[in-house]
Amino acid sequence: MAAGFTLFLLSGMLMCGQLLHKVSQHGASKKPNFIIILADDIGWGDLDANQSDEKRNNTPHLNQMAEQGQRLTDFHSPASTCSPSRAAILTGRYGLRNGVTHNFAVESVAGLPLSEVTLPQLLQKEGYYTAMIGKWHLGHNGPYAPTNRGFEYYLGIPYSNDMGCTDIPGYNLPQCPPCGSAAPHTEKRSAHGGCYSRVGLPLIENSSIVQQPLDLWTLTEQYKSAATRIIRSARERGQPYLLYIALAHMHVPLAPPLHSDVGRVYAASLQEMDGLVGEVKSASDDTDKDNTLIWFTGDNGPWEQKCQYAGCVGPFMGKWQTSRGGGSAKRTTWEGGHRVPTVAYWPGRIPANTTSSALLSGMDIFPTLLSLAGVTPPSDRRYDGIDATDILLHREQTGHEFLFHPNSGAAGEIGDLQTVRSGKHKAFYITGAAEACGGATGREQLHDPPLIFDLERDESEETPLRTETLEYQAVAERIARRREDLLWDIADDKSVSTADYSTDAAAAPCCDPEHAVCRCHTPS
Repeated sequence: MAAGFTLFLLSGMLMCGQLLHKVSQHGASKKPNFIIILADDIGWGDLDANQSDEKRNNTPHLNQMAEQGQRLTDFHSPASTCSPSRAAILTGRYGLRNGVTHNFAVESVAGLPLSEVTLPQLLQKEGYYTAMIGKWHLGHNGPYAPTNRGFEYYLGIPYSNDMGCTDIPGYNLPQCPPCGSAAPHTEKRSAHGGCYSRVGLPLIENSSIVQQPLDLWTLTEQYKSAATRIIRSARERGQPYLLYIALAHMHVPLAPPLHSDVGRVYAASLQEMDGLVGEVKSASDDTDKDNTLIWFTGDNGPWEQKCQYAGCVGPFMGKWQTSRGGGSAKRTTWEGGHRVPTVAYWPGRIPANTTSSALLSGMDIFPTLLSLAGVTPPSDRRYDGIDATDILLHREQTGHEFLFHPNSGAAGEIGDLQTVRSGKHKAFYITGAAEACGGATGREQLHDPPLIFDLERDESEETPLRTETLEYQAVAERIARRREDLLWDIADDKSVSTADYSTDAAAAPCCDPEHAVCRCHTPS
């Protein structure tokens, strides 16, 4: 165990050394711009370029970005649900370190612990203009709001787009009632994923509610306008920028209202999101094309229990689980829950029309962008992300040696690291307990010894290795040893944070408590 602990310390020192080397390489050059686009509840198979044989045309702009950049085909969200994934992306740390292990609520009093240092805070200190558009979901009150966590400008919704009523709701299963309907209002979701409807869904600009309930159907245009304005204004000022765009189109599909073909609602919403990506790419190309990295990825896999309103996992179907009942996408640690479509685009820097199968995580965005900006992260904490610069720019194929997938609301203690990836192998210490389309929930099962799959031979995770084989025994021993080392490292980490998940009705965003659902605009 001591040897493993030493290994972790050496790896942290190595990362800092690499970053210092990057500083010396790029110190005198122009700092790059960064655009991170994070799609909510998107499936690996939703990107046309990932399944070219399907002959679909739902993501033409992302397809073009992939042709002109790099597809990362073995890229994983840091968790299989919203808040933990976003916290890990912005801190480069597992939820057991940053404290965010499950979602924050409408009435949460806090958010991402204030002891955590975020990517925008570090870039802002180095002269970057930092802005965010879209879904935050890391705390909306006081010091936890985006403009107090490193973003100079914010426009968006504080959490998911079904966590408040709207006058014309998005498509959902079950369908959300509109604000002011006679349907019973509840403060929490039903057991089948119903909607929050006690307060209207707010649109927030900086620290002020500008519309409640917001109009979901004009949100995409508002986001487009804000994004293009931010990009062009930063160019005019000659200031490098970080623009983080978090899109909730797929969480509750936002196809045009009263879409006549229910079976096409998700595809239409995907197309609308792709159109926004195209507008952002076009604005970037028109202003500072050769100096801007655009990184598109997802926060977790599809919300399977939403049936026709959920995305496509592609070949990553988690057949071992689905054959026993229950879901294998969002909230689970099956590949469909965390393997997400990812494209990186930087003309002249990232080789065009390339693909990388390096094992990567959303946590890697943090150290990679800092490295490219010539910024050294604080040395008073331990990180779990790796610098992927050489993978993006130089076609290196070495990613994580091991990658841990936290329990994300289905089986097991939430946040625990009970699924482990090592090369082509993946081990499960626990499975089950996620709801599938139709309501079936697989039985929670502990596995000792763990289930181990070979993803090269069995990407659908259908048939685990036999425990008596030498291959199984070698992999099981290697994974168990590394898992023990990591848990020891986290237990010894003095920088571990603890999130406050307490709630209070007064903490819900409300621009006018005198009006029903806190309404502060007149519906059109």
